Amino acid sequence: QVRLVESGGGSVQAGGSLRLSCAASGRIFSIDRMGWYRQAPGKQRELVAVITSGDSTNYADSVKGRFTISRDNAKNTVYLQMNTLKPEDTAVYYCNVVITGRTYWGQGTQVTVSS
Repeated sequence: QVRLVESGGGSVQAGGSLRLSCAASGRIFSIDRMGWYRQAPGKQRELVAVITSGDSTNYADSVKGRFTISRDNAKNTVYLQMNTLKPEDTAVYYCNVVITGRTYWGQGTQVTVSS
């Protein structure tokens, strides 16, 4: 099976930065896509950013210009560099990995941005 381990969440003041990491391990033959979603209290889970096997990226409009997604294929790891954080970025962030057509989710990491 596949295991996803997230790290890097925490609390920061508005304008600050955080970097999230998600490492995939287990039976991994081919990673199609890696990404990050988030879910704020009382809201639906939403896409933040994704990166494909060809390094194409896509971002939610709300984070464009502030967040950067990247991946290290040798480590099966995806990163999310979050700059200029805003209170509305407060949420639980979930790693999402698609491996040979199957979707896996991380356990979630809390990001809290105070004003």
